[in-house]
Parts: sequence; C-alpha cells; structure tokens
Amino acid sequence: MTVDTQRFDVVIVGGGHNALVAAAYLGRAGLDTVVLERLPQTGGAAVSTRPFPGIEAQLSRYSYLVSLLPDQIVRDLGLRLDLRSRRTASYTPVRRNGRDGGLLVERPEGSATRDSFRDLTGSQREYDTWRQFFGAVGELATVVAPTLLEPLPRTADLAKRCGPIWGDVVERPIGEVVESRFADDTVRGVVLTDALIGTFATAHDTSLLQNRCFLYHLIGNGSGEWRVPVGGMGAVTDALAVAARAAGADLRTAATVTSIETDGRTAEVAYHDGVRDHTVAADWVLSGVAPAVLAELVGRAPAGRPEGAQLKINLLVDRLPRLRSGADPEVAFAGTFHVGEDYPDLQRAYDEASAGDLPTRPPGELYCHSLTDPSILGADLAASGAHTMTYFGLHMPARLFADDDGGRKDEAVRRSIALVDTYLDEPLGDRLLRDEHGAPCIEAKTPQDVEAALGMPGGHIFHGDLAWPWVDDPGLLDSPTAAWGVATDDPNVLLCGSGAQRGGAVSGLGGHHAAHALLHTLRS
Repeated sequence: MTVDTQRFDVVIVGGGHNALVAAAYLGRAGLDTVVLERLPQTGGAAVSTRPFPGIEAQLSRYSYLVSLLPDQIVRDLGLRLDLRSRRTASYTPVRRNGRDGGLLVERPEGSATRDSFRDLTGSQREYDTWRQFFGAVGELATVVAPTLLEPLPRTADLAKRCGPIWGDVVERPIGEVVESRFADDTVRGVVLTDALIGTFATAHDTSLLQNRCFLYHLIGNGSGEWRVPVGGMGAVTDALAVAARAAGADLRTAATVTSIETDGRTAEVAYHDGVRDHTVAADWVLSGVAPAVLAELVGRAPAGRPEGAQLKINLLVDRLPRLRSGADPEVAFAGTFHVGEDYPDLQRAYDEASAGDLPTRPPGELYCHSLTDPSILGADLAASGAHTMTYFGLHMPARLFADDDGGRKDEAVRRSIALVDTYLDEPLGDRLLRDEHGAPCIEAKTPQDVEAALGMPGGHIFHGDLAWPWVDDPGLLDSPTAAWGVATDDPNVLLCGSGAQRGGAVSGLGGHHAAHALLHTLRS
C-alpha cells in the first residue's frame, strides 16, 4: 500500500442511484464511505438535463419513471420526493375497418375503461378477463413486494402463498398465458409490453426472460404503479445525494476508476481525476457498475457482454398533437401511449431485428411527463402550451447500430415517428419546438449512445438479464452477501447496482441490499 493512500471503511465504485442509496445507509451506520463517479455529476442514468440550447425544459434523458423504488427506502433515508400518479394508465390508438379508435385504461379504472374495452372488442368478456388477470397479478405483487426489502426468499415458500397465478407468471412463457386468456390482439399486446421493456425476447422465449421483466414491472410497492418524479429523474438522485452527504459520505465526481485490487480482506481502488492518479483503500468495495465492467476492473474476463435493445427519443412540442380517434390528447398522452404494439406486431418486429433489420413498424411507447409535472418546463414555456414527450422503442438491439455512421439511427427515428404519425391528425414533426439555433428539439439515444454516455456495456439499461427475486436452493444462502443477492467471486467486493440479483430499473434495491448485507456481516 502506498504511503499517501487514503483509507475508508467502504469504497463505492460508480455514483448512480443505487450507489447513493448504499452510501446513505452505510454512512448512517457510521461507516466512513467514499463514492467514486466517472461523470461530472452523480445520478447515472437517473438524471435531468436541458438538452436543447435556449429552451428551459428539464428532461429525464435516460431513465424516465419510478416504479420499483420502495416507499420504505424513501422513509428510511428521509428523501424529499414528490412522486405523482398519472391519471391515465395507458392509451392505445387503434385503426380497424377504416375507423379510428383507441383502448383507454384509466387510473384507477372506471366506467370509461370498461366502455373502451367494449367498444374495441364488442363485448364485456375481454375487460372481465383483464380485471381477473391483473387482480391475480396484484395479489402476487402484494406477496412478493415486501420480500424485496428482505434477504432472498425461497421459491417454494412464495409459490405456496401466491396461488395459481404463480404458474402463469413464473413457470411457463407469458405468451401462453396471454394467448389462453385474451382474444383481442391489441389487448394481448398491451399486456405483453410490460414483459419487453429493455428486454429483447419473444412472448414464448423458453428462458422466461420476458416473464422476469413482466414481474419486475408489476410488483413495485405491491401495486406496480409507475410514477412521475416532480422535477424529473434528477430530483430522485439529487435527493439521494443529499441523503448520502448528510450521512457523511464523501461523493467524488470526475473520478474514473481504473482498477480494483483485492485479496479478499482489504482492497485498493485506483482512479484518475483528469489531472492525476489516486488510490483509496478499504476493507470493502461496493460496485455500482455493471458486472461486466467490474470483472475488467478486478482483472478478470467478463462472463458475457450484455446487449441493450431500446431506442430512446426525447422531444419538445409546442402543443400536444391532435389524434385521429378524436380522443383528448391530455388524456391519451398522460399515460403510456402504445404504438405498433399489437401482439403480432411485437413478434414481427422481433423477427426482423433478429435477422439484423430495423423493424418495419417499430413498436414503442410515448409519455408526456409535463402533463403530470409541469414544473419541468419554464413558466413561459408551460404557459405557451408546450410539452415534453418521451418515446421508448422496443426491439432495437445494439446489433442493429453496430458500426453505424448515423444513417441507421436516423432511419430508426424516422420509422418510429412515422408510425406515431399514422394515429395523429397532424405530423408530430410539425409540432416540434426549435432551439435557439433553429434546430428541432429532438434527440435520440441508441444502446451505443447509452454505453458511450453512461458506461453501461451494450447500452443494457438493467446491466444484464434480470433474475428472479428469489432462490431455489437454500444452500446458496450461506452468507449475508449471498442471502441478499450481492455476492461476487471476491468476498469483500459486493454488487450494489442493477447487476445485483434484484437490481434493475430505478429501485434502489441493489444499494439497499449491499448495505444491509455488509452491515449484517459486520455484526455477525
């Protein structure tokens, strides 16, 4: 160990939201903790930014909604957050037999939702099935959600408590369940999309990767509701940074970690601040970076390289566009606006992408966060009727943009917007605001862009494939780090990011689990 090496109890590599959660818990427990973040600011993918010069609008550039962050973590850390419900759960524009319509799902569901199902499908049956299915999923969520803040539960114990819905969600491909329960392709597609967010899989994938994604999107806080943070995603990580600093954590930005050396008992972490090299030492290292990145830092070959599969487009419009269906835009765009996500469309897009082609009709979802949170717009901009819009495209794997000179990315954006336009009474491009240089207010992020900006391998938003939040073999729970799902091959290096067993999405779970595993270890 070099003479000028600083010593801490814990070094956390990466400064995303999970790292900040861990730092806050550990600091509160009295551990001397330092966080090393490569970027000029903490927050990782959960940040707000003003991407368009001269336009006063704060966009959630990467992560955009909060679903899995437990209320208990918010209370534990005293976070000052305002997470608001969207008054519309989803709206799906539909054109059938030359007629424009749409499927509306309210929050909470009421008569308009029932009538919308009936108008689309011709009977009450599909809505009754919807209510029955999601009622059962809700019961599963109330069982599973509390376990997310505890050591890993055992599969058999949970299965007994969840009833028949367990088999549908956990034991067979979600496609079988969707096809056996629902008859309408639009309804089927709306159900399936929760299984495909950031996940390149089919409805019938035997790995059940799509089922794991479905579960995570529907169990947050026992309700699965996706909420809008007032002030944008940056408000979430700003609050976490405040909590971490208040707990005594040292947050260092512009600190690029270059290596981690450990003998299993103590570790040295080297980093560069853009001017000179530094070394910090600690008994424990927590990793908020992807497991593939961690492997390289400790000198091992990564087990595999993740591949992201999404296209993110951020836009600013002078007003919400009119819909051909005649639906009120302030209702339709207040929730998830599904486009090209009928059941056959999702399979077709997957097949095309698997063959190396851009989807002909790219499936995706639009969100208007400023309808729920106008504070992200400057006062003058909000008064003018302007709004933010966020598009999240599915089945856009990184392989489609390999060695791209920008042409494929531009074509992917063009196709995505063109499909949205088929349901609008006016082109979305005509509504785009222009920045102070006269450029249209639109930006797009492929998986490669996400990797370049955030260091996520392959641009994978979950750092890799999601895992079930439980364990089959109780023998695997022989230590606190294993029991919390944060262990690595090095005993004193723990996962605290989305790559932890119950990581993924903006949840704070990876940070919570690593902190609790470490504290339990120190007490034992």
